[in-house]
Amino acid sequence: MRKTKLELTWIGKDKRPKLEPRILLEDPAKSYHASHRVTDNDIFDNKLIFGDNLLALKALEQEYAGKVKCVYIDPPYNTGSAFEYYDDGIEHSLWLSLIGERLKILWNLLHPTDGSLWVSIDDREMAYLKIILDEICGRQCFVASNVWQKRYSRENREAIGDSHEYILVFAKSVSKFKQIRNPLSLGDKQLKLYKNPDGDPKGKWQSVSLTAQGYRPNQMYEIIAPSGKRHLPPEGSCWKIIEENYFKEFSEGKIYFGKDGTGVPRRKNYLKDAKGLVPWTWWPHEDVGHSDEAKKEQHYLFEKEDAFDTPKPERLIKQVIHIATNPGDLVLDSFAGSGTTGAVAHKMGRRWIMVELGEHCHTHIIPRLQKVIDGEDQGGISKAANWQGGGGFRYYSLAPSLLEKDKWGNWVVNKAYNPNMLAEAICKLEGFSYAPSDTLWWNHGYSTEQDFIYVTTQNLSVAQLQALSEEVGNERSLLVCCGAFRCKADRFPNLTIKKIPKMVLSRCEWAHDDYSLNVENLPQMERDPEQDDLFGGEA
Repeated sequence: MRKTKLELTWIGKDKRPKLEPRILLEDPAKSYHASHRVTDNDIFDNKLIFGDNLLALKALEQEYAGKVKCVYIDPPYNTGSAFEYYDDGIEHSLWLSLIGERLKILWNLLHPTDGSLWVSIDDREMAYLKIILDEICGRQCFVASNVWQKRYSRENREAIGDSHEYILVFAKSVSKFKQIRNPLSLGDKQLKLYKNPDGDPKGKWQSVSLTAQGYRPNQMYEIIAPSGKRHLPPEGSCWKIIEENYFKEFSEGKIYFGKDGTGVPRRKNYLKDAKGLVPWTWWPHEDVGHSDEAKKEQHYLFEKEDAFDTPKPERLIKQVIHIATNPGDLVLDSFAGSGTTGAVAHKMGRRWIMVELGEHCHTHIIPRLQKVIDGEDQGGISKAANWQGGGGFRYYSLAPSLLEKDKWGNWVVNKAYNPNMLAEAICKLEGFSYAPSDTLWWNHGYSTEQDFIYVTTQNLSVAQLQALSEEVGNERSLLVCCGAFRCKADRFPNLTIKKIPKMVLSRCEWAHDDYSLNVENLPQMERDPEQDDLFGGEA
């Protein structure tokens, strides 16, 4: 195939994994909620998913595609921590494939106009990751490469000390992101600039230049200071406002000429009107924390011997979430680690989804979130956020593989799957919402108010399909997914009939064409002599 754009290539790039449809199973024993509502804004529908993040993301795709406001991930940096076990040694090309497949789904989960993707990375893979993101997201969607100062002291063990990491940012719409992203709050350094030497009743202010570069005839007037001194714009400059607006602001006390009233005119910017700071790409440790701060947070939560190895400080994640989201928005982290993203999002009033495969999902994340929900975690950003506890989360694991081999070596539906789980898996695969009806036996889910789905492993006869068509009626349509059927697929105008999709039954190592689901000892269907199209069907 002829390539039409620049791209990064590596061994195995074109080998895409075949993903079985999986569903999420809630474990109420591991889910956790506050004993009472703390505020009216408490959020309870957060999700913690234990399992492979690629399969989990695929399971989330149908329900959450286009709904996530912010994705933040801190993936293994290919420095010693493989995706599954955090034990490193992963080949470079394999790392590229693994991260690429996950980024494709994460990008699809983002809101089509407001969503943004934030990825932490270090120098070893940063250049490669940027190219992969350019290819998946589009270069036009690149926002910034933020530099986080993770160390505040010199690293003397290396040829050149490592003091920073990156957070790459891509947005679905850069122009929209610029409009909706939140400014940063003023810090102590900025607040010290605001004073009130002249007793202005509007409060503290700081002065800014009234001049602008360039030449505009209607902005080249003379200004007379209260002392009588006359001022013209400096050479190569003009005033920022026309003369009419200058006199208006002067009458409102917004122009400042220095303590003696003779200085070059400057405008007052009032603290009460300050909207915050435009984020920039330099994130110093004073503003967002450093690695030692993150370790101390871990020691506070888990004691020193049980601390997570590579945490991020809560203030760092707070800045990401603050810039990219507002209260109630959905944040997703598919490399949850010790659960910092969920903990910070929870304290900031955001909804969250986290995915983690390692056992620290149970040893670190669940206990940490329980402390957050109970209000016992007063470390990190808790005091700044005035966190008092509340809300909750639901714990999910991935359902087992849909198929297993029986004692004869045939692929059959896994015994762990009951009929409801099978129907839910097919609904997910076909793009339907799983919602079985209590009254309509054939309604397992819907895609619109008139379009429904029915899942069965039976071999359906013409008579059965005829009866089903009559019950559904002409005002509705039904997708019938079955083991097999004995007529042409388009025989009934209100039914779309297909066998259980091959995707459900296919695995990359399988090399057979028999995809029938023989999970019930059904009697052989008698052939209808009136049906000449019997073998033209999908039996």
